Amino acid sequence: MTNTFTIADISFYSSSVVKEAAAIENIDVDQNTLVITRFASPVNDFAELIAVASHKGLCLLEYSDTGRVERQLALLKKYHAAPLTVGNSPFFALLYQQLHAYFSGTLTHFTVPLDIRGTAFQIQAWDALLTIPYGETRSYQQQAEAINNPKAVRAVANANRNNRVSIIIPCHRVIGKNGTMTGYGGGIWRKEYLLNLEVRT
Repeated sequence: MTNTFTIADISFYSSSVVKEAAAIENIDVDQNTLVITRFASPVNDFAELIAVASHKGLCLLEYSDTGRVERQLALLKKYHAAPLTVGNSPFFALLYQQLHAYFSGTLTHFTVPLDIRGTAFQIQAWDALLTIPYGETRSYQQQAEAINNPKAVRAVANANRNNRVSIIIPCHRVIGKNGTMTGYGGGIWRKEYLLNLEVRT
């Protein structure tokens, strides 16, 4: 299947298919295809997660219940010029392990390779997100200043809104200047959950 997906079309990831994260060294993924799967939530009531990987790394990690999946998949096909197929990728093994470690409070830094594409400004904004340490937050103003563009607060917020790799590219760590919980594609309650998780550990 390479065209239109519904959530029900996407198979659940099976950790038994790719047992060892070390298999990532011997990736055998079609360079012209994006592979899609879904993960059961590591946390009760957190919703399933949709993941997509190329032969280079993870391209998408999105909550299945936000109404954003269809648009995100369309953008992936645009930027990668590649069809989607349901299946497994060795990157999913590492993602599976690290998500469970993160939600159990034993992992503070993800090492899953990423293959992120977007506009030059989006890439710059997302790179800035990756520099925010676990357990800390930044304001949108601080993020804009980090990319030497202090007037681009709204543009930064928009780039964060279009982040396609939830949790791993930590847009949840960016909050309002006055400390308010603002703007998170996965929902404010998830943003609060993730920040509280990181503070606790």
